[in-house]
Amino acid sequence: MTPLRQPYHPYLRLRYRMARHALLQFLASLKNSLEILLFCFMPVLLGLFAMIALPLMAAMTLAWPYAVAALAAQALLVAVPVILLRQRLHPAACTAWARALPIPGPLAWTADALVAGLLVGPLTAVYAVSMGIWLYQWPLWLRPIAGQAVAATVLSLLLGWLLATVVLAQRRQPLLPGRTAGPALAAAAPDQASLRQAGYAPSTLRPFYLALWHRLFWLPCWRADNAAGVQQTILLLAALAGIVLWVWHPATVIPTALWGAYASLMLVLLTDRGDKAVREQSALLHPLLASWPFAARPLLLGARAFSLLPALLVLSCFALLMARVPQQAYKPQLAQSWLLAALAANSAIVSLNLSPRGRVVLVALSALILTAIGSEVWK
Repeated sequence: MTPLRQPYHPYLRLRYRMARHALLQFLASLKNSLEILLFCFMPVLLGLFAMIALPLMAAMTLAWPYAVAALAAQALLVAVPVILLRQRLHPAACTAWARALPIPGPLAWTADALVAGLLVGPLTAVYAVSMGIWLYQWPLWLRPIAGQAVAATVLSLLLGWLLATVVLAQRRQPLLPGRTAGPALAAAAPDQASLRQAGYAPSTLRPFYLALWHRLFWLPCWRADNAAGVQQTILLLAALAGIVLWVWHPATVIPTALWGAYASLMLVLLTDRGDKAVREQSALLHPLLASWPFAARPLLLGARAFSLLPALLVLSCFALLMARVPQQAYKPQLAQSWLLAALAANSAIVSLNLSPRGRVVLVALSALILTAIGSEVWK
């Protein structure tokens, strides 16, 4: 039997061990965060685990366009962990090395599916427990569509696994001409002439520092293996969805307080992850900016201030939605308190320079305080 036909090919073992080691490193880096988050939000997390399969199962009672949309959203949710961790699961150095090897296409796809299964597998177990809880409770609305709900959940897991495999397989594609495997920094400071050629000029609506922020902080979030742009987009959409569901709080089995806890947690994580990405990019640029003939402090402070913009957008959405709700349905003073507390918490995350553990404590306490206030907003 040739090596390529062996059931455990060396390439499969390499990809599996490399991905497993990367995940263990990632979990080790989150040790402090996980300890505090589990301590503060264990009841909420247990509730979310129990509810994770509920939206798609309940969507089977709706018209088929809504059911299909819920199925697609659930499949995307299953693939999100692999999408966010794709550069850890299959590093750029490994992809560049593997392109020079005679690896058959089916073997490469098998390796991608195996690596994707490292994350989709545990998530499948969580979905199975959630489905088991609802099948055990056997509510009236589930009885007519139990088979469809289970089939839709299984199909969403398979589609999510397929999507995660495709995302990892995309990293094996050759780089386009003119692109590099990682972000590159200019060796010299950009002058006004080069910025003007690129469409920026200090005399226009895009001043000099704004143009530098666009080049040095915004564009790197979307290039090469940097997942900050995709990560912030997902968190922003999740926070906006949480705010809309919290204000709308449709008549479902999900308590309104749980939507408020979800919205508060997504809002705080949105600012925390964005500010962390800006701080990491600032540390990367610091040696380079020190040699440039202008003050870099306004640029760095402006970049950190811009990391508050997504949270301000979410809070503005909350204020606009609450303005359309009759005051008899909620407590206006508590709604204003939640808004001010959210603004103060996000501002503290951006402005304070804390140790990693202190930052985790700040994030956890901010989410906990916002959850406590938000649970009392609605009458």
